[in-house]
Amino acid sequence: MIASIQYNSNKYKIDFSQPIDISIPLIASKQNVNAWYIDEPKIEPVQIEDWIASVAEGSPVNFNDIQFNPHAHGTHTECVGHITKKVHSINQNLNQFFFLAEVITVAPEKLNDDFVISKKQVQFALGNKKRDAVVIRTIPNTKEKLSMQYSNTNPTYLLEETANYLKKKGVKHLLIDLPSVDKEKDEGKLLAHNAFWNTTGKLRLDATITEFIFVPNNVVDGTYFLNLQIAPFENDATPSKPVLYEILD
Repeated sequence: MIASIQYNSNKYKIDFSQPIDISIPLIASKQNVNAWYIDEPKIEPVQIEDWIASVAEGSPVNFNDIQFNPHAHGTHTECVGHITKKVHSINQNLNQFFFLAEVITVAPEKLNDDFVISKKQVQFALGNKKRDAVVIRTIPNTKEKLSMQYSNTNPTYLLEETANYLKKKGVKHLLIDLPSVDKEKDEGKLLAHNAFWNTTGKLRLDATITEFIFVPNNVVDGTYFLNLQIAPFENDATPSKPVLYEILD
């Protein structure tokens, strides 16, 4: 299924039958990727007295309750409501779902006891390119990211200057394969979140951050179209399924 897209003054072709899913699925297991010091997700059949809503238990249907936290348990997309007193819903503020994106790969730099992504690294990777979305893959890029338990590990994070650079460059949608763009324990400063959403000025209500993605190694750096699919939760964050489409020659 080949589609032709006109974006500004340029024309592109993509194949809708060849999606590249960069989300991490949510499973009811301790092997589910996890952060922020909480238990694994739970997916369990409803039980009412002696009735268990499972076909395996004699029910005509499977009818499960699901308990999870979007920030801790997998790929999720969040809006500025994640860090503001006023309630802002991702479902209300993300109204477009198809974007020109750049995939870049970054080897985090050592800074004191931390590993960070610097402005210089992202600036070098993007050059003069103008993109709606930037997808950051960090290395090493192993399948351990699909089940990593990040609590108390001090993962890599973005420097404030990096988030500021992306904001000034006009990037509206930032996607990263880490549990957060900020340091795990930073006394609640959330410098990169605040910088990207411009909380000291006019809030970027239509800007989003997507965390806990996984970009396979066979996906080369470069320009793609991104379909940012979300579940319609009225919440600051929601589970999401970002899908890339390679641009055809």
